[in-house]
Amino acid sequence: MVLKYKFNLKDITLEDFKVYFLALFKSILPKKKIKNLSDLEAFIQKKSAWVSQVTLYNYLKTRMGTKYVLHFDNEELLSSINKAKWNIYSVALQDLTFFSFSYLNVFFNYEDIIKSKDIFQSILEREKQNGMPEEVLNSAKNSFDERFKKIDWKKHYNNLPFNDSALALYKWAPIADELKTLDRKIVLNSMILKWDNIKEEFTKLIRI
Repeated sequence: MVLKYKFNLKDITLEDFKVYFLALFKSILPKKKIKNLSDLEAFIQKKSAWVSQVTLYNYLKTRMGTKYVLHFDNEELLSSINKAKWNIYSVALQDLTFFSFSYLNVFFNYEDIIKSKDIFQSILEREKQNGMPEEVLNSAKNSFDERFKKIDWKKHYNNLPFNDSALALYKWAPIADELKTLDRKIVLNSMILKWDNIKEEFTKLIRI
């Protein structure tokens, strides 16, 4: 077995993988313009979830091979995937929030940067109701606050804005360390490429 198990949560199900495939389908549908902060919040939430799930599940599927569906009955594995899912997603939310507001600041002269905190907190509150573990939620809040203090808003959008979530995918994916080491470049690039598509989509949709 190539996967490494080490967590105890047991709330991921086959339904999560159905959501994953639905997300792949939805990615080809027409996109809604971003006209206000409410639209921006929805965009950040949906795209962060999409990137997190697609990159994680694609990586697991690649490592498991064609029989990956047979692993759905393994509760220890599903617990590990669930833990990874929430942790990667929490960082992806931060990355897309910071990128979006940096981009708005530079190209739209948007100065109300504090709204980024409001949006991030609002998304976390909803995700808490959806089962985001308390320790992940608290860690995400602390991480967001620390990063917020250090960001150069005039440069951040163009300075590896999605590096943290790519590293989170590499860190949290429940794959044996010796295999992850071999996969590092591919894993990081897989997420960065997904984010490149989101960045392009954002620049076309933004109308604030």
